[in-house]
Amino acid sequence: MIADGAGEDEEKWLAAGAAAFKQNAFYMQRAIDSNNLKDALKYSAQMLSELRTSKLSPHKYYDLYMRAFDELRKLEIFFMEETRRGCSVIELYELVQHAGNILPRLYLLCTAGSVYIKTKEAPAKEILKDLVEMCRGIQHPLRGLFLRSYLAQISRDKLPDIGSEYEGDADTVTDAVEFVLLNFTEMNKLWVRMQHQGPAREKEKREKERSELRDLVGKNLHVLSQLEGVDLDMYRDTVLPRVLEQIVNCRDEIAQYYLMDCIIQVFPDEYHLQTLDVLLGACPQLQPSVDIMTVLSRLMERLSSYAALNAEVLPYFLQVEAFSKLNNAIGKVIEAQEDMPILSAVTLYSSLLKFTLHVHPDRLDYADQVLGSCIKQLSGKGKIHDTRATKELVTLLSAPLEKYNDVVIALKLTNYPLVLEYLDSENKRVMATVIIRSIMKNKTIIATAEKVEALLELIKGLINDLDEPQGLEVDEDDFEEEQNSVARLIHMLYSDDPEEMFKIISVLKNHFLTGGPKRLKFTIPPLVVSALKLIRRLPEEGDNPFGKEASVSATKIFQFLNQIIEALPNAPSPDLAFRLYLQCAEAANKCDEEPIAYEFFTQAYILYEEEISDSKAQVTALQLIIGTLQRMHVFGVENRDTLTHKATGYSAKLLKKPDQCRAVYACSHLFWLEDHETIQDGERVLRCLKRALKIANSAQQMTSGARGSTGSVTLFIEILNKYLYFFEKGIPQITVESVESMIQLIKNEESLTSDQSAESFFASTLRFMEFQKQKGGAIGDRYEQVKV
Repeated sequence: MIADGAGEDEEKWLAAGAAAFKQNAFYMQRAIDSNNLKDALKYSAQMLSELRTSKLSPHKYYDLYMRAFDELRKLEIFFMEETRRGCSVIELYELVQHAGNILPRLYLLCTAGSVYIKTKEAPAKEILKDLVEMCRGIQHPLRGLFLRSYLAQISRDKLPDIGSEYEGDADTVTDAVEFVLLNFTEMNKLWVRMQHQGPAREKEKREKERSELRDLVGKNLHVLSQLEGVDLDMYRDTVLPRVLEQIVNCRDEIAQYYLMDCIIQVFPDEYHLQTLDVLLGACPQLQPSVDIMTVLSRLMERLSSYAALNAEVLPYFLQVEAFSKLNNAIGKVIEAQEDMPILSAVTLYSSLLKFTLHVHPDRLDYADQVLGSCIKQLSGKGKIHDTRATKELVTLLSAPLEKYNDVVIALKLTNYPLVLEYLDSENKRVMATVIIRSIMKNKTIIATAEKVEALLELIKGLINDLDEPQGLEVDEDDFEEEQNSVARLIHMLYSDDPEEMFKIISVLKNHFLTGGPKRLKFTIPPLVVSALKLIRRLPEEGDNPFGKEASVSATKIFQFLNQIIEALPNAPSPDLAFRLYLQCAEAANKCDEEPIAYEFFTQAYILYEEEISDSKAQVTALQLIIGTLQRMHVFGVENRDTLTHKATGYSAKLLKKPDQCRAVYACSHLFWLEDHETIQDGERVLRCLKRALKIANSAQQMTSGARGSTGSVTLFIEILNKYLYFFEKGIPQITVESVESMIQLIKNEESLTSDQSAESFFASTLRFMEFQKQKGGAIGDRYEQVKV
């Protein structure tokens, strides 16, 4: 046998034990080959004595045990052959008990007992009962566990189960169950006892060793689950109560967690469903340190999968009130474990909600009840700052969105926004983004103002400045992405009823205008677009019997637009406000609302004068003014003159001469509109072109004076093209002579040949004129008069 001297290396102990083991196994095999029963028993006992060591870790001991197991298989075959040769199995059963040491004696007894059962000379239940009782002789945890594991392995195919060849009289299944339960109970006691042996400083080491041995204990439950005779009644009346009694009474954290998980994994889902109250009743009795969160979560996952795979069992879930039992059990577990972390409580309710959504998707009241229970547990704790707990809370809140793919259903859950309040500012933004993504992905339309109000409450983390912790800076790129998602969301808030749609955009306005100035440049433009779309859907005033007195009219919407755009210059986003004013002016033009259109233009002009100072921005803004004003037909003579005069005045005040020139000749389009005879003033068109030409000359002279060379002739060619445009329109003031003089002016310019792009531009213009001549007709005749 291995010496137990302290300080020896474990590898040496194993090597020495294995060597002695191998030697005795060799002599045992030689005795078996010569049919010498006495020597076979002698050497097998000596071989098995190596298992008496206390110096090996479970991992190393398992190595030695597997060697013994292999040799005992050979010995069992030898015993069986001996019985066939006339040796009495009863004598053999008694003979092996003469071994000197108890551990080898019991291994041999189990091996002989296996042969005894096979011969059927005695009822299997009697032999099994004797063996399981005799194994009590080994109380050393490690040695006892492996001995009983051997007993479980050799008896597994010899249990008196229904349909087994060893099935005896009535109630034999009960005997089989009793044997496995008794062996399980004793193994669990030995396994738990390991925790309390040795110094406290080695606690972690012992826990690791125990985790390596847990499958030895758990295999008993697997054997029980495989017995044909263990039906629902026996499971409910005998197996489950006995197993749970052992789990609760052992008061060991590791054993309780592992064995509860074993029950859930090895027994059928149908059994769990029918015995929920018994199984859940044990949960509050477990040790506070047991990870009951994971145990219950796995139970609910299994039941959810069971329901998903077998639709016909869904009525049974309602019949046994599975939801109520799980909800009550979770509440009791949290009460029993006063120090349970918030993460565990939230995870439990997250698992319960997923279970509810899978099993009872039509019962929104159940889902709302779960959220209500979660609120009850979180009440008084304020904002959750535990990172993992907040992540789990986001998972819980995301579950209804993922299940229904419709945020409208989530809006029906009254407790949903209350749970959301327990998130901190950062996670409220995360959750708001999840909600918006769900809406966009599923193209969900929110069609009532009431639902929009509820939705905005859910995503207020993105549309309002929340109470941010000191020093928390939101990344600019993240902020822009979040606000762009809100902007996209606005287009999903839509109703076919104009009155309801106006209520929706009014709700949006109220929230956006109080959401902080930095958000306005993202949220106001899509809101303006939604309002302008609504205007286009309104009936003409002639078709609307109430006209401007209607609850929703173009006038009211334009007033609404003016209010929201006014907020933008303070954002500050004056350039954006400027563009929106011009868009609204154009919309008012289509509605024949002259005073409103004029007011919007006035606001745009004020912004141009007071807020837009950059020269490039002024050029762009002026192009927008001229382009929009050209499309306006609603203004009377006086208002139009005022606005066009302002535009031409702005053009002449631009910083750079080329910009002035281009803006002035662009203003010529404001005085000639083909479809409106009232806006056809050739004199003013000519005046604009002459003024542009004068500015171009000035620009040439300034360039010549500053650089000592003539400037580009491009401006003259651009003005020539404007002359040609109005010449084609037949404006009397644009004569053949004026066109010819422009051509001659360009040809006389010394810089034409030195500027390749200008020369190409001019050549293209001349080719165009030649092309128009060849077309014939009235325009062709007109161009024929021009001598190039």
